[in-house]
Amino acid sequence: MLKNSVREFRARFRFSQQDLADKIGVTRQTIGLIEKGDYAPSVTLALKIAAAFEVPVEEVFRLEGEI
Repeated sequence: MLKNSVREFRARFRFSQQDLADKIGVTRQTIGLIEKGDYAPSVTLALKIAAAFEVPVEEVFRLEGEI
């Protein structure tokens, strides 16, 4: 299962869901779904999210459980 720290990074950077969505070109709803784990982003989108926080993608997204 793909886990993420998007909400934690948003809080650290003081971004709203809308701020992050605008920065990477998606909807606020998409950010909400990613944070809840209801939507697995594409590789491109995951890289854009990590770039918005200026960290490597593996700091934001990680696999947990069985592969």
